[in-house]
Amino acid sequence: MPAARRTLRAAGLGPADTAPARLRVGIVGAGRVGAVLGAALTAAGHDVVAAAGLSTASAERAARLLPGVPLLPTDEVVTAADLVVLAVPDDSLAGLVSGLAETGIWRAGQLAFHTSGAHGLAVLAPATRAGVLPLALHPAMTFTGAPEDADRLAGAPFGVTSAPEHRPVAEALVLEMGGEPFFVAEADRGLYHAALVTGANHLVTLVAEAADLLRTAGVAEPGRVLAPLLTAALDNGLRRGDRGLTGPVSRGDVGTVRRHLDTLAERAPDSVAAYVALAQRTTERALTSGRLKRHEGAPLVELLEAVPATHPVTPAVDGDPAGSR
Repeated sequence: MPAARRTLRAAGLGPADTAPARLRVGIVGAGRVGAVLGAALTAAGHDVVAAAGLSTASAERAARLLPGVPLLPTDEVVTAADLVVLAVPDDSLAGLVSGLAETGIWRAGQLAFHTSGAHGLAVLAPATRAGVLPLALHPAMTFTGAPEDADRLAGAPFGVTSAPEHRPVAEALVLEMGGEPFFVAEADRGLYHAALVTGANHLVTLVAEAADLLRTAGVAEPGRVLAPLLTAALDNGLRRGDRGLTGPVSRGDVGTVRRHLDTLAERAPDSVAAYVALAQRTTERALTSGRLKRHEGAPLVELLEAVPATHPVTPAVDGDPAGSR
């Protein structure tokens, strides 16, 4: 039985001998995520019939990944679809779902899933009350709008939240898009998303920060220096957790950390606060995991707690970051 037909049967949209072989899909938010998922659903045999996207970038992305799919107003996209994909910013999702419910657009028997990691099923309640089958399918992957985004979807883990009776539908859709589903309880969605943001978004910030500091130190190609080091560090962290920690904090080298703070205060003052926050959390984890003994960590804790007094950060002026390079 084709995968699309299996999905229809699991969704309760009709027996296989009378249901169409494909779902009519509407993409609300043809951005970095929505367009990629639309392309994946097309490849799985579904029919993306319409998409909504306001920006020029969304229109260009839709033209590339969803050729021939018309860009329509949101209400028309929802009306035309059996499966509605809501790929909009987290803070816009609740208002969008409730606004559509107020217009009476949602209809019984539709499928709808959103791609927000921060939300579970509660945000879809207005649609659920109209008879829509709600799902939360979040690809735990970063999308930048680059051509390789479509390839990144293959094998990507999806954080899935659904009612128990709807899990087969959720799993089928994720598998059809090339992903690997794992289930996240409704009450855990916020913590789940905070974990991913800490690991992925903040990682990019850390890498960019390290690269900027190396450029300030005269290293012309910081990527060549960082790539092998960060690759090894990521591997250590994933395989060994806190046991993979290296560096001056893990050794209790308070003198080195003090010199770092002095150097940053002189050469890159806007980086002091981030260095201190990360060093404090690293110290806490090193102490908890036993990498540092209490007597070794105490001088570090004392040094880092005193930083606001010894290395004050110059406040921003006229909207510019303090000490911006």
